[in-house]
Amino acid sequence: MVASGTRTGTRIWRAIAIFLFGGVLGTAFGVAVGLFIFPYVFPPPPAAETIGEEERAALVATGQFIHADPSDPVHYGAGKVSVYEKAVFLEADFKVGPGPDYHVYLVPRPMIRASGDVRDTMYVDLGQLRAFEGSQRYPIPDGVDLADFPSVVIWCETFSVLISPADLEPAKATSHFDSGGSPVDSASLRNALIPILLPS
Repeated sequence: MVASGTRTGTRIWRAIAIFLFGGVLGTAFGVAVGLFIFPYVFPPPPAAETIGEEERAALVATGQFIHADPSDPVHYGAGKVSVYEKAVFLEADFKVGPGPDYHVYLVPRPMIRASGDVRDTMYVDLGQLRAFEGSQRYPIPDGVDLADFPSVVIWCETFSVLISPADLEPAKATSHFDSGGSPVDSASLRNALIPILLPS
């Protein structure tokens, strides 16, 4: 009788353990699915942020977000990004496929094409992406040397996955031409105009 009771008790505890494990597993699965599905069902409205003219004058580099893996229909991006001395600006045509917990990174490596290209780098996290499309401004922390960061990427922190990279190209300095067709830089042009604009 004692052995029979022991076996019955063991079966009960085993059933409770299985029930609890199933509940935890089901809850975890439900949370994961919810995190993935929620941005598709309830995406934030398109952004329409602006950047000041004074800040626009300090353009450092530009790039285009791309669909790094065409075989992946979920993780993609498009549109222009502009990097200024104090901010990264996603232009009005910016767009990425929706997902959870996206962030904007400056990455110290060129030609980012896979998630592994980002994970082992000393990237700079500019903050959580506020919208899946539209213009957005992200301040750059003080002390960041932009010459060391040739890429901007959209990154999913929840699943550690690359969403879309942008290769940066240095902005071309404004130049003019003299009467002989030779280039004249802006500083030389300004110095030449001072005597004309401010006669003695």
